[in-house]
Amino acid sequence: MTYVDGFVTAVPTANKEAYRAYCQLMGGLFKEYGALEVIDCWGDDVPPGKLTSFPLAVQCAENETVAFGWTAWASRAARDEAWKKVMADPRMQPGANPMPFDGKRMIYGGFEKL
Repeated sequence: MTYVDGFVTAVPTANKEAYRAYCQLMGGLFKEYGALEVIDCWGDDVPPGKLTSFPLAVQCAENETVAFGWTAWASRAARDEAWKKVMADPRMQPGANPMPFDGKRMIYGGFEKL
């Protein structure tokens, strides 16, 4: 069964190209370790809400854009094993690949495909 990691974050709009480059690097890294598919998206029609919304969830500021993405894995076990390798990879060490956004406001999780 396919397993999916998903995330939503706020990215400074001025960092769009840096974010694109970051996603390409991360997507390649995940695929090296077994990801089946990596999809990264830049917000285009993401309305603010009064009670709930993507912008509210990530505390998106006026000069930021909501980004959304997911990575598909063959299984939860494949994903768990890959993440161990990803986190040990030198390209993931502090300072080697700084995120072009505030990672503290990223929401993420793992999901079983229905």
